[in-house]
Amino acid sequence: MESNNKKESTQNLRPEVVEVRPQVLECDVVRFQNNKEKWVAFIGLLDGYPYEIFTGLQDDEEGIVLPKTVTKGKIIKQVNEDGTKRYDFQFENKRGYKTTVEGLSEKFNPEYWNYAKLISGVLRYRMPLEHVIRLVGSLSLKDESINTWKVGVERALKKYVPGSTDDEEEVNNES
Repeated sequence: MESNNKKESTQNLRPEVVEVRPQVLECDVVRFQNNKEKWVAFIGLLDGYPYEIFTGLQDDEEGIVLPKTVTKGKIIKQVNEDGTKRYDFQFENKRGYKTTVEGLSEKFNPEYWNYAKLISGVLRYRMPLEHVIRLVGSLSLKDESINTWKVGVERALKKYVPGSTDDEEEVNNES
């Protein structure tokens, strides 16, 4: 009987694979700084577990203007009239109004976007986070800015590993 309980509790630790992305996912916003550049990661959550990640330089000129107090929101999948898809980030401002940043895919460097799509696919199929972080860390990337991005992704995902020793506040407040 005890082994049944252990089996049940172990199964509950690993979320179920959900292949069809819900239209709306809760989202954490994680900011970090590397080489004096400000970066941001939007981590879409399904049942509190990372399901997808969008990340890159936080560039006010490209339309990613977020108050520093914004740490949560929603990622909304939109299907355009021509069938193309886009992902919008929506948060509630201090006055309680919804504010939407449209087209996250258009806001970031295409190379970061492609790597983030790959990592999101791995997250979606529920590879254990420790393995995802190791996978990201093992990527051999020649460009220094993409290596900076890689370190930020590792740090952003570590906050979801139970018992992680990474200082969550450090990651969130380095902007």
